[in-house]
Amino acid sequence: MSICPKNKSSKGRRDRRRANWKMTAPNLVKCSKCGALMMPHRVCKACGSYNKKEILANAE
Repeated sequence: MSICPKNKSSKGRRDRRRANWKMTAPNLVKCSKCGALMMPHRVCKACGSYNKKEILANAE
């Protein structure tokens, strides 16, 4: 026994369902120490600091 749709889905209904698969741009904030763009709540790749504290000593 297989599962089959009872009625045909229209192109509009099908395309409306598929319209929510778009990607969003990453949210970037400025580092409080060096001013480089970084993702929030992560260590800065430019200076190696997080929340104005140095986490990575040699991030150069």
